[in-house]
Amino acid sequence: MEESRDKTVGVGVGVARAAVQTYPVKVNGIETNTNTHSLTETSCSVSDSRDSKKRNLVKLNNKNLQTHKEEEAMVMEGRSFSAISSAISLLTIMLFSFYPGSIIGVCYGRNADDLPTPDKVAQLVQLHNIKYIRIYDSNIQVLKAFANAGVELMIGVPNSDLLPFSQFQSNVDTWLKNSIIPYYPATKITYITVGAEVTEMPANVSALVVPAMQNVLAALRKVGLHRKIKISTTHSLGVLSRSFPPSAGAFNSSHAFFLKPMLEFLAENQSPFMIDIYPYYAYRDSQANISLDYALFEFSSEVIDPNTGLIYTNMFDAQIDALYFALTALHFRTIKIMVTETGWPSKGTPMEKAATPDNALIYNTNLVRHVINDTGTPAKPGEEIDIYIFSLFNENRKPGLESERNWGLYYPDQTSIYNFDLTGKGNPVVTMAANNTSSSGNGTWCITLPTATELNLQSAVDWACGPGNVDCSAVQPSQPCYQPDTLASHASYIFNSYYQQNGASDIACGFGGSGMKTTKNPS
Repeated sequence: MEESRDKTVGVGVGVARAAVQTYPVKVNGIETNTNTHSLTETSCSVSDSRDSKKRNLVKLNNKNLQTHKEEEAMVMEGRSFSAISSAISLLTIMLFSFYPGSIIGVCYGRNADDLPTPDKVAQLVQLHNIKYIRIYDSNIQVLKAFANAGVELMIGVPNSDLLPFSQFQSNVDTWLKNSIIPYYPATKITYITVGAEVTEMPANVSALVVPAMQNVLAALRKVGLHRKIKISTTHSLGVLSRSFPPSAGAFNSSHAFFLKPMLEFLAENQSPFMIDIYPYYAYRDSQANISLDYALFEFSSEVIDPNTGLIYTNMFDAQIDALYFALTALHFRTIKIMVTETGWPSKGTPMEKAATPDNALIYNTNLVRHVINDTGTPAKPGEEIDIYIFSLFNENRKPGLESERNWGLYYPDQTSIYNFDLTGKGNPVVTMAANNTSSSGNGTWCITLPTATELNLQSAVDWACGPGNVDCSAVQPSQPCYQPDTLASHASYIFNSYYQQNGASDIACGFGGSGMKTTKNPS
């Protein structure tokens, strides 16, 4: 749960500058502004002959369709974004924005004292084409940072606010008026979680959840947003009294007073049942009974449910199906399950030997591959499962064992903790020198997409030369890679520098859809 295991997501969009050809570069550690444009190994130049498969930018405008009378007063902002021609970049965008099946988000937890500002986080998220983010409150600075970012945000009502939210409708109305309405719809909020893992709390806390959810729904209805923003609450797997075999999955009877009205609320409002699932903990605490491969989706072992004959090759599916069977037993089979936290730590104490970067990479990569294929689970094949990976950053203020502070995909300085490709395609683990702008050895380079706009290129260059830690001094006037003096040429040099120093992974050539990979040496 967030209050003891703060786990969150981040996607953001940097604000593009005017189409001027200047950007910050680092020279001897000092950031300056200079004209931009060029790339590669010795000559630094980039050929204009690039991948012939070019497509025009396609702008998709999200029109405001007000189909309900109570929404007629709402004025929704139009959105537009580009459909990119590069196969790699397009795949990434489809997975996080257009993909018609399961969605993949990231949790953006902030239980740390060394994290980048929300604005920088939004830029990082946008660079990596993450389109779904979960936060655990309604922090105003975060909401502002994600305005017009093309990211769908899940926000939260902390457990500490359940009492005032459940007692008085006016408390919720005021919160909505002051904390949500001023930023919506520029900040695209799609879910509100009311409480987190309350079954881990005393029973009197659980009793507050449904009244608070009802008051949030009433507040949203007053402003015509109850069909645009879904309400739910998150749970740990401890909500079940039994999870093995999956067909015997059952809710803990001690929570019945809370679960029945909560499930009725979800069914009535077509909201998902939100669950936080961690095969890592099951393996760590039961290594004598659970194999590491089974926890990591490595498919080298099988577990057969004796009641159904269903075969399970990974723990994630088994835990999801245990919840499916528990819901079915209470006649709520149609409620969709959403995984609001899952992941694997990259570091732990000597006793937590499975908490390694390699295992974190294996789990998250296999998880993403499993989800984007929409294979479902043995009990519900083909079922779409939305997931949020925990977490965007390591969080140094979280209590508990060492692993609790090491679930992040990125360090606070925004560099990758391990070479994870969010597309699920996998990527080689390659350590590159920061100043290497040659090919990584795979014979690939990252250059600018021919159809990228100057504004998008400038925004990507600003990020790479700043938070991205690329040394951009070579494209300054009178420096070896300054010519040809064009934004596209300079951006290609900068893109490739970032790409090579981050392991030449597909995701490292995203740049908000402005980069593309090539197998032709551009020098």
